[in-house]
Amino acid sequence: MTVTLQPRSTRFKERVTLLYEPGLRRNRFNQICNGIAGSFALIAVLPLFLVLIYVLIQGGRLISPQLFTGLPPAPGLSGGGIGNAILGTLLVTLVASMIAIPVGVGGGIYLSEYAQKGWFAQFVRFGNDVLAGVPSIISGVFIYGLVVATRVFFEQSYSAMAGGIALAVLMLPTVIKTTDEGLKLVPQELRWGAYGVGASRFVTITRITLPAAFTPIATGVVLGIARAAGETAPLIFTALFSPFWPEGVFNPIATMSVLIYNFAIMPYEAQNELAWAASFVLVMMILAANLLARWISHLTRT
Repeated sequence: MTVTLQPRSTRFKERVTLLYEPGLRRNRFNQICNGIAGSFALIAVLPLFLVLIYVLIQGGRLISPQLFTGLPPAPGLSGGGIGNAILGTLLVTLVASMIAIPVGVGGGIYLSEYAQKGWFAQFVRFGNDVLAGVPSIISGVFIYGLVVATRVFFEQSYSAMAGGIALAVLMLPTVIKTTDEGLKLVPQELRWGAYGVGASRFVTITRITLPAAFTPIATGVVLGIARAAGETAPLIFTALFSPFWPEGVFNPIATMSVLIYNFAIMPYEAQNELAWAASFVLVMMILAANLLARWISHLTRT
């Protein structure tokens, strides 16, 4: 058997041709495309930074203890705070979470563990995707006609409960989708192992699959809460607004998003400044919720 060795100079030339040469036309074209793609990415994220910076400048300078503990002043007067709106936002979001999380997680469990590929599961998934794209104001009008106009809660019309139900409708698609997808990520071998030792499906779901999918489900829940906390249109039709401290879930209640809307259109500088301060607080709350969701999702990869 004869082995032919190439001269050292030939092997060196072949190695040189594999090196990156910026002067080549294809490499220059690649650099241009990379620059265009980077510019588009910068343009896409630029509005976020501009909004954060502008809200920080306009509303951050107004942050004070009185802002979190005081009530909004009467139109034309200065001072006061947004304490009632902060509490109202937390209360309405809590009501929405208490409705949407059990229903959404239960729906996701049904789709992933019981129905899976049946026609009914496909119908529910399609309806869930459609509901996720429905404008939020439609949810507000729907709950207005179903709850507010009919006065089903102790003859009360506008209320925190109605607002919470409207926000729950908006949260449901996110919670159902993330629960369904999160349970699909659980290895099937874990279920087979539980069935092999005699566990029922209910025990397998509650003791094996749900704990294993806790991180993606929690991420979806946090994202749903973040979206609900910043909605305005559904709350205008359901929770309305109140300049006083919350008086329960069956009365009109102040929320930060509606306060921003009401005060931003007033011809008074004091109310406009409170609207900017509330915008800053609301943006920080939503940003914190999204960072929490990313941290929870990071736990899955680690």
